[in-house]
Amino acid sequence: METNKILETIHMISDEKLDIRTITMGISLLDCIDSDSDRACERIYQKITTKAANLVKVGEQIEAEYGIPIINKRISVTPIALIAAASSDQNYFKYAQTLDRAAKAVGVNFIGGFSALVQKGYQSGDRRLIASLPQVLAETDLVCSSVNVGSTRSGINMDAVAEMGRIVKAAAERSTTANTKLVVFCNAVEDNPFMAGAFHGVGEGDAVVSVGVSGPGVVKHALEKVKGESLNVVAETIKKTAFKVTRMGQLVGTIASKRLGVPFGIVDLSLAPTPAVGDSVAQILEEIGLAKVGTHGTTAALALLNDAVKKGGIMACSRVGGLSGAFIPVSEDAGMISAVEAGSLNIEKLEAMTAVCSVGLDMIPIPGDTPAETIAAMIADEAAIGMINNKTTAVRVLPVKGKKVGEMVEFGGLMGYAPVMAVNPASSATMINRGGSIPAPIHSFKN
Repeated sequence: METNKILETIHMISDEKLDIRTITMGISLLDCIDSDSDRACERIYQKITTKAANLVKVGEQIEAEYGIPIINKRISVTPIALIAAASSDQNYFKYAQTLDRAAKAVGVNFIGGFSALVQKGYQSGDRRLIASLPQVLAETDLVCSSVNVGSTRSGINMDAVAEMGRIVKAAAERSTTANTKLVVFCNAVEDNPFMAGAFHGVGEGDAVVSVGVSGPGVVKHALEKVKGESLNVVAETIKKTAFKVTRMGQLVGTIASKRLGVPFGIVDLSLAPTPAVGDSVAQILEEIGLAKVGTHGTTAALALLNDAVKKGGIMACSRVGGLSGAFIPVSEDAGMISAVEAGSLNIEKLEAMTAVCSVGLDMIPIPGDTPAETIAAMIADEAAIGMINNKTTAVRVLPVKGKKVGEMVEFGGLMGYAPVMAVNPASSATMINRGGSIPAPIHSFKN
């Protein structure tokens, strides 16, 4: 490697907050299924603690040897609704406890996959898993959950949407941070390494290692060097920067795969911000030319950013997957927090932005007295955007008991902090209570 390229990478890490956000091992639990839940849970624990025994150690070795920060080491598993359905248990908290215990035993930050896929209808296991979510989210430490309620191919299961509105409310009653570990998806992907929505899809192998990279600070610094240039230059600069960041992710993933003895899955090149100043997607958009995120032009700037990131990543690595784009969580992004405080960013504008970014309404504190039907309607709106645009969308809203609009809420660590945002006070209850489904769009029929 040329000396200047090495020095450039060192500068990205030391001054521009470049890091590997996560190494995530996906583990299939299909061979752990048993009608006896005690036996199933014992198999689950043994498989996770065996397969991922060296995950944290290998991550730390790579950090030390290459000087590349690896912030999180995580595990994703087969959706538990599929595994637990073989048992006669009416509540799946036992399975969540097993996941939590296994995650702690191997030392990872989070374990994802306490999940259900209900885009077209419920199985009995799905209903039991969803019903157990408030207890699981409040009474486990490391377990993350997701529920897929729609897809372009199948439409939107509005019964599940309504139920998830009630679940979010019930979880918020138990704990302020419970819903930070719950994502409601449309078009969920099987190889996402980011939490809280990660699960190991049934189409995946027995075990894989995937990498989630992050580099908002690197992109912002690159754009600072092209001030006043055309948007064509901006797009090209982002693309070249994403190429470099993805190359680093591929290097780490390849090394981790060899040392752990499992196949390399994918690199998810999503720009994932943190509450730290200088590590913000919002500040990239402002560097493009917005006085404040949320003003007119924000959606166009985000579309440019997201597309350029994907183009650069695809050129750098043939195994790109997950979500791959730009995340726009509120509480995890210092620029988003500032924009909300300044009054330039609201939920309606965030919803428009989700039509062109990686995910959806993410890490947004809302008043604790928000009706369950309103939360369900927010989920339905995001699912509709995902369904119609054939992309992944998601909702992770956080009702905060006793808090009103404008009051600050602290979630801690990478979860950050944010002011409570206003929701539209007009009721959506009549629509949500109709139930049924929203049919798949005409363009879903491609055979």
